[in-house]
Amino acid sequence: MENRLVWFALLLCIAATASASSQTCDPQKGNDNKWFHVREMLIGCWTSFVTKDKAEVHIMHLSGKGSEMFSLEMMNGKPMHLILASIAPHYVMLNITADINIYVSNSIGLFGNYKNNVYKLDLPSEDEELVEWAKQEFGGVTSFTKVQNLKTILLTGTTGTKPDSHSCVLKNEDASEKHFMKIETGPSSSSFTSCSPQQQEKSDDVELHIINIPENTSIGNVSLHMGTKQIRVFLRGPQGTIWIILNPQYTQFSSNNHVFLPVLALLMQPTHTLNSDSAEDVQRQALQIFNASSFTSYTELRPLAPAVLLTLRKDRLTEEDQGHEQVTSNYSDRSDPMPLLMQLYPSNDYLYPLDPNTKIQSDKRIYAEISWHILGDIMLTIKVISCIVRSKDSCPVVKELPFIPEACSLNSCPNSTRLSFSLDQLQDLTSTTWDLECSVKVCSYEKCGDGGRVKRNLEVTQPCLQTPTQPCFDFGLPGVLGIAFGGFLIGVLLIGALWFIKIKTGYPTGIDMSSTAANLPGCPCSGAKRQPVSSNPSPSENSSANASIGSTQSTPTSSMA
Repeated sequence: MENRLVWFALLLCIAATASASSQTCDPQKGNDNKWFHVREMLIGCWTSFVTKDKAEVHIMHLSGKGSEMFSLEMMNGKPMHLILASIAPHYVMLNITADINIYVSNSIGLFGNYKNNVYKLDLPSEDEELVEWAKQEFGGVTSFTKVQNLKTILLTGTTGTKPDSHSCVLKNEDASEKHFMKIETGPSSSSFTSCSPQQQEKSDDVELHIINIPENTSIGNVSLHMGTKQIRVFLRGPQGTIWIILNPQYTQFSSNNHVFLPVLALLMQPTHTLNSDSAEDVQRQALQIFNASSFTSYTELRPLAPAVLLTLRKDRLTEEDQGHEQVTSNYSDRSDPMPLLMQLYPSNDYLYPLDPNTKIQSDKRIYAEISWHILGDIMLTIKVISCIVRSKDSCPVVKELPFIPEACSLNSCPNSTRLSFSLDQLQDLTSTTWDLECSVKVCSYEKCGDGGRVKRNLEVTQPCLQTPTQPCFDFGLPGVLGIAFGGFLIGVLLIGALWFIKIKTGYPTGIDMSSTAANLPGCPCSGAKRQPVSSNPSPSENSSANASIGSTQSTPTSSMA
């Protein structure tokens, strides 16, 4: 029984060891890298310059050991001044039209189909000196391209200028961007080995690629363009290496070196420390960082040029990437916007987002959250600079939209920011369809870069205007008591006023209180002494009294008298 337990434990250890070893792989020399293309990025420039006679000026600076043969072809092309410069001897097979004037170094031998449009000169050997010579000779430079191991140059005959670029500033570039010519070169001087583990990831998982530059390799810049599919990369190199990720919106990355994001103009600090360049150590570190059970590929790169470009092979790209003939990789000129997302909410709890087709009343306050994809494991913050609304009418109206930043903790929104705004300034406008656009910056610590713009459509409605109604008075017990008390006071004041008039003036002129009281049954007699009434009143008596008496005691006799 004990022997069986020992054998069972031994089998478990063997299985665990086999499983652990299958997570790594050993790169083999000479193994073709089926995941990446490696190209050297050399010095160059590309501008919009043309001469007064509409001719372009292109410089090709050939570098290498020399004694190489290449071909140059261009038929039915546009007017051009082409400069071929090299210190080492080269041999060129020409097949060109008469519209091209070629200026070549004395070290270059010529063969093929050409006429009297080729001029041999003692051209400068340095890059900057060549540019200055062309500026003095022709007034400017349309392009400067440095090439190694050249095999073929095919000038396509299309326009070779680049809009919005006026001066030739030499910098690292990918020559395949220049669509006006197709360049075929020999094998890259940079060497690499690669492998993949026995256990591959599932097809629906995000690919994980590991790129390792050994310590005994020259330090330089490595640019990566991974297409538009979501991908993860672990980058390790000697101290001083800079990785340039041209499309970070689709790439989750981690590195022990500095990582530069051109679209944000941000230089990111190293996220991990790994001094060992052992393939097994690097692979295990990558699996641990990304919490993955396996990886897709491991590439060990030894670049000889100061700058190289790695691009995912076409069979690894998405259909969208395969439709592009050229891979834009000139990182200093790229302006790809980051994939920002704006979501609107009706309240500041940010629980229930508004549907994009929901119509928003202009008198309501709206809450917005702007977010984007996570860039590797680096924490970035978003800062809103300004917001505008633009109507979609034939005559668009643009208005600046004031906003208020809303509280947002790192736990609740680590890669987003929140704000609120009111649309009350749109109440007097007839347009109902608007574009909401906000400009943002992204920041890492104290360093901020342009994050682009985020847009969102708005359907705005005006609030319903209700006609004013007459207020309803509610007479409760306090109101009734108040009215009764007020009536009582008014009555007391009126009676008091009448008594005041009686005291000051006597009996009212229009009312005979005593005579009236004498003729009213049940009324007490007046306190005044009654005077006997004469049957024959004298003329001197008060006429008003006579009238009063006559009106109450009139007889035919008195009427006649």
